[in-house]
Amino acid sequence: MSHFVYIIESMTTAKWYYGYSTDLERRLEGHNEGLNTSTRGKGPWKFVFVREFPGKEEALSFERYLKKTRNKAFITQKYVQYFL
Repeated sequence: MSHFVYIIESMTTAKWYYGYSTDLERRLEGHNEGLNTSTRGKGPWKFVFVREFPGKEEALSFERYLKKTRNKAFITQKYVQYFL
């Protein structure tokens, strides 16, 4: 099973949300349907970043790192190869 860390961007506010999932399409649908309280009412959302990991712990560790960093310019420059 693949594990993904993703960044979605609000198409109305340009804010980013960092997340983890094993099913990207279902997860994005959930964000756009208002099933996540952090993203509800701030969409529509689109993927701007996806990175795949072989294991859950590695993916969750990277997600925590991104959430602590929260610097769009730094993340965009350092991980450009994962941006869509």
